[in-house]
Order: sequence, then C-alpha cells, then structure tokens
Amino acid sequence: MNPEDLLQPLLITQTRKCTLGCPLLDRLLAGGVPCNSVTELVAESGCGKTQISLQLLLTAQLPFSLGGLSASSLYLYSESPFPLRRLRQLSLSFPALQNPLDKILTHPLHSAYHLLDLLPRIDSILSRPPAPHSPIKLLVIDSIAALFRHEFENNLQELKQRSDLFFKISGKLKEQARRFGLAVVVVNQVVDVVSASESVWIRNSPSLYTSGRNVCAVLGLSWSNCVNTRLFLSKHEERVGEDGDGCALTQKRQFIRVVFSPYLPDSSCEFVIRKEGVFGVER
Repeated sequence: MNPEDLLQPLLITQTRKCTLGCPLLDRLLAGGVPCNSVTELVAESGCGKTQISLQLLLTAQLPFSLGGLSASSLYLYSESPFPLRRLRQLSLSFPALQNPLDKILTHPLHSAYHLLDLLPRIDSILSRPPAPHSPIKLLVIDSIAALFRHEFENNLQELKQRSDLFFKISGKLKEQARRFGLAVVVVNQVVDVVSASESVWIRNSPSLYTSGRNVCAVLGLSWSNCVNTRLFLSKHEERVGEDGDGCALTQKRQFIRVVFSPYLPDSSCEFVIRKEGVFGVER
C-alpha cells in the first residue's frame, strides 16, 4: 500500500460525479457515478444494466450545473446489436440536449484480447476528442462478462492467464480514468451459487439474491479486486393479494444496491424502468 491508496476514498468524495438523471439514485451514490474511478453494474439479464448505461450516455452531456459532465461518451459493446432504438427513445427525455447522439461514440468488442488491444488506442481519442468543446468523460463497457464467456478453459494455467488479463485491462482503465478524469462504467453479469462452498465473501459482502436465487458476480474474486465500486441490480416478485379465482397477484420490484465502495455505505434504493428512463422510488 502507498500514500495514494490511503487518500483514494478522500479523493473520490471530492471528485466530479455524473448524475444518473434521478435525485433518488444520485442520493444513493452521493451525487452520481464518480470520475477517476471504475464503477461496475452487476445483475442478471433484464434488470436494467444497459438501461442505466444508456441513460448515463445522455446525462453525461448535461452541464455541470445539472450534475452532468458537459462531455461526450464512448460506449464499447460486446452484446450486439447496439440498442440504438432505445437510446433514441431515452434521448427524448432530454430536450435541452442538441443532437445528443452525435456526442456518443460506439465501438464493438469481440474478445477480451480485442479490448486489451483497443484501450491503448483510445488514448488518442481521449487526448484529442472529435468535439473540441465536448471532451470524452464517460467510458462504458457493456459487458465485460461476455468477453470472457468462451475465451478460457477451467484449468489452472488458463485461469491464471485470465486473471492476468483482468489486471491488465483494469490497470489500463484505472490509468485512463485518473489521467483523463473519466467515469468508467463496466457491466457484469451473475451466476447462480449452487453450493455453500461457492458462497465466497468478497470485501465482507455475501452472495446476493435476485429472482429468488442466490447469485454472485461472474469472473470471481480476481475481477472483484479490479473495480472500485460494485452496484448490484436485482428484481423480486412480491405477493400483493389474490384475484377473484384465488390466484396469487404479484408485483415486480427492482432494487439497486451498493455492494462495496471506498466511500459509500452498504445501502439500496428501489427503482423502476419507464419509457422515459430509470427512476428511483421513494418508499
């Protein structure tokens, strides 16, 4: 450990943050997604990881006075196709933004090695952005898990190669975040925990629950040490009564939780996804 590590929580609380576009969600994150840091969104399919990522592409363009970064964004995606239709729909909720899609750069990812090769080449774009008055301040990778899905076998040698790749990728992301003042957002997925021995505690956080299942983040302990903040999105069915035939009536509720962070407590907020965007719910 060096002095920079000891100062990191203080530096993050003082750094600029990007609003999520909702006061309740911003309150959960003490102002939004921080720059100079790597934030991870973890969830099963259909929980809103991509929805929040797309919303951030738009809120990043807002002026500083509204919690934005007054900046452009770079979206690297491995889950094809790119959700352009949904992004256009969300952009209608930000009428003050002029041609918002022009300030969002996109690039497909094909493998973990492709990402590792691409990141150094991004430096030139970050140094000299296409729009001189709108520097790139948000980098989104959707998703990191997909890049490793078929890349490695489950043996010691290849698991070590995978861990080495984790640290090379995350090291470059953190270096870019600090050097260019980026807010880096990485999307990850979950896997079911099928035995007690797999319920590994990571940074004093146990396995998490969604859709009635015990899950943990894909890529394991090595990758968990590569991100600064982990946010977990979950969905739950809740019984609210019965219909006239005696059948159970349920409602779906979704939550976003801070799993670990150098500056945030373990806390959560309910949210909903509407046509207009993602919004926190006050209960």
